[in-house]
This record gives sequence, C-alpha cells and structure tokens, in this order.
Amino acid sequence: MATIKDVARLAGVGLGTASRVVSGKGSVAPATAQRVQKAIEQLNFRPSHAARSLLSGSTQMVGVYIPLLKGTFYTPILQAIDSTLRASRCYMVVAFGHGLDDERQQALEGARFLIDRDCDGLIVMGNSLLEKDIVALGRQQPNIVVLNRVFESISEQCFSADHTQGGICAAQALLSKGHRRIAVIGGLRTSPDNVARIAGFMAELARHGIAADSVPMLESDFSPEGGWASAQALLASGARFTALFCANDEMAVGALAHFQQAGIAVPGQVSVLGYDDTQTAEFSAPRLTSVHIPLREVTVAGVHCLLNRCYDAGLPVERDFPVGVTWRASVAPPPP
Repeated sequence: MATIKDVARLAGVGLGTASRVVSGKGSVAPATAQRVQKAIEQLNFRPSHAARSLLSGSTQMVGVYIPLLKGTFYTPILQAIDSTLRASRCYMVVAFGHGLDDERQQALEGARFLIDRDCDGLIVMGNSLLEKDIVALGRQQPNIVVLNRVFESISEQCFSADHTQGGICAAQALLSKGHRRIAVIGGLRTSPDNVARIAGFMAELARHGIAADSVPMLESDFSPEGGWASAQALLASGARFTALFCANDEMAVGALAHFQQAGIAVPGQVSVLGYDDTQTAEFSAPRLTSVHIPLREVTVAGVHCLLNRCYDAGLPVERDFPVGVTWRASVAPPPP
C-alpha cells in the first residue's frame, strides 16, 4: 500500500508539500499540486484515518454514550445523530450500558472509553450521572453535549424538552375527555425526566381537585414487560379507574396487551395515554394517543451545538422544543 512518502518521492516534492496537498491546508503552487495529485492517482493512494487525523488535527469522529441499546426510544435518537453527523462528514462511535445495575459506573466507563478513542466531542445520555461527573468529564473533553438532561454547570450544552410541561399536557388530555378516576404507571424514580413528568401530571390533577392519594400509582421500568405486569397488578388490586397514564409508550403498549388479554376494551372501558410519541405508538392496537416529545429536534440541536464547538460549523441551534399530544384511538370519554 502506497504511503505519503511514496507520493512525495514520485512527485519530486518534500513530505510537507505532499501533506499540504492531501489535507487541503496550506499554500502550494498549482503546478506542484498538480504533480502531487497525479502521483496520488498513479499510486492509488488513500490516506489512513490515523494519517488524516494527524494532518487535520481532528478525527471527524464524535462519541455517543447511551444507557441501553434496546427499545424504540434510543434507536431514533441514534439515527438522528448519525444522519446529522454524516451531513457534516463526521461519524459516530457508540458506547452503551447493559442494564440498571451500576448504571452510573457504566456511563462513566463508556464516556471515558470514547474520550480515549480520541473522539473530537462527546454526546451523553443517562439518568445516573451526577453534576460532579459531568464536571470531571468536561475536564477531559470540554466538547461535551448532554441530551434529555440539564446540568447547571453546562446548561448551554444541555438539550431537553420540558418534561414537567409534558406531564401537564398528559393530565390535560385526560381531563379534557372527562376522566376523573385516573391511574398511573410511572417510570423509575431515579430517572429525572420521569420525576418531572409525573410531578407535572399530579400537579395538574391537583389543580382540578383530584388528590394525589386518590390516584393509584405503580412504579415500573419503562419496558413493555413492566407495563404488562403493572396493568395486571392494577386490575388485581381492585382499583377503579377509567383512564391510565403510562410514563412512556413501551409501558403503555404492555398495558394495552394485558387489557386485551383480560377482556377490557380500550378505549371503551379504559383509556390509555402514553408518553414520547415513538413509532411504537403509531402501530399499537388500538393506536396509542401519546404526549409528543420532539426527540429528533432536541437531538439535532444538540448535535449542531457540538459540531459548532468542535469545528466552528456555524450551524443553527434551536432551544425551544414545544410538547403536545398526538391524538389517536386509545383515548375517549369515560363509559357512562
């Protein structure tokens, strides 16, 4: 395989001149550049990634850490990151966790792995990281962006929808249909975005005279299995409710499946409302009404911010991410 030295030797120029032609940086006389280009074509020279990095001073790679490579939440986010990076001729290197045990340690190890790969910047997701963790990572890699969390120390580098408002929207949606007996399947209490949406939901119910202690609530793990088990537990408890709010779409789909098995009609007997408005919601049976979180817009804004920090790209960075409700077939007025 030809090297840059072979190119320089064939073109009759110095190594530095050949490097400037390959990198496109620095001035080279047109005739000289033409000789170097001819040598490159004759030798079928292709610079290695490491060589390009040395020439340009960057790897054109961005590290991405996600807590779990599973489900319908993270996949669209990764797709949005990849397509946005490729538009700027950059690529992503992904590290991910493998479960809830030692989640914080997994996140720290994943982020450090990406930093050790000489990534030009870092995109991080994860509920377990602390403010001091972000500060420590920032000392190793200042080009860091956080999605779906807000840390005070780097608030301008954090991108998230307003999940408290998302919870308020969820409550308003069910109240607007006349529901007063409402149950909740929440996510993990260690998840800040879940805490925010449940707090917003309960506050809006309280504003309409529905006390928190009258709302049956179970905590689950954001999975379809968790939604199934929680719906089963709610029915077994004898709780009376005409509507169920689930803190994400996957748990809502699990609940829908259990209601179908139990012979409970949705929305004829119980309305079900999800959260995130992922692709899962579009193709459930019945199709799931869900709080729409603009995940793609949040993600693209975060990637643009990182590209601007890494490469002075001058890309637009959105900061306003409105939430709302996507109405489908799973929510209706309560039965008479």
